[in-house]
Amino acid sequence: MRQEIAINTLGEQPAALKIIAKVISYVLHPLFIPTYVFLWLAWRFPITFYDATPRIMVLKKISVFWLTAFFPAFSVFLLARLKFIDGILLRTQKDRIIPYIISMIFYWWMWYLARSSQFDDQPDVLKFFYFGIFLNTVFGLVINNFIKISMHSMGAGTMLAFIVLTCLHYQTFLGADIIIVTFVAGLICTARLLLNEHSATEIYTGLIVGVLCQFLGLWIAM
Repeated sequence: MRQEIAINTLGEQPAALKIIAKVISYVLHPLFIPTYVFLWLAWRFPITFYDATPRIMVLKKISVFWLTAFFPAFSVFLLARLKFIDGILLRTQKDRIIPYIISMIFYWWMWYLARSSQFDDQPDVLKFFYFGIFLNTVFGLVINNFIKISMHSMGAGTMLAFIVLTCLHYQTFLGADIIIVTFVAGLICTARLLLNEHSATEIYTGLIVGVLCQFLGLWIAM
């Protein structure tokens, strides 16, 4: 298995630019994408949460963050502390194997809950979204054997595809949202290139996988 720590794709960048790229990478980390997507959905399509009271909505938002961001991140932290991986930044393909599997379990559970009749007060688009991010981890784990596919760009592709597909599903045109999320996806991919964390191939592959998995999620889960 080929392991790469850093790939010199754009050469050395100014320190200020690298700081900005790091901030973007942290704020728009792929673990946060499900939470951002859920918040956007609750904001733009509140009527789809037809039975949820304000208190229930707060609990839903917290639970999404808890299950899709906090627990996977805490698991990576424990793996690093126990020396199962070299660090929490997951700079090698070997370090990414167990975190992929952990995230896969949590995302599968979110999809299972979304399709359960006990949680029918949630919008149906979450079914294909959660199944899509579950597929992300499956494809990511497989492709990780060959290249260090960018998790950040997979998250960017997921976010972009979901917003477009949701607008189509509800037959609502949100042009400003699509433009903004396209710009944000570009920022994420550019930041990873500026930090020399990935090659262009790994970035583009992640972006394509993120988009493709949402389309597969829509086709299979809906």
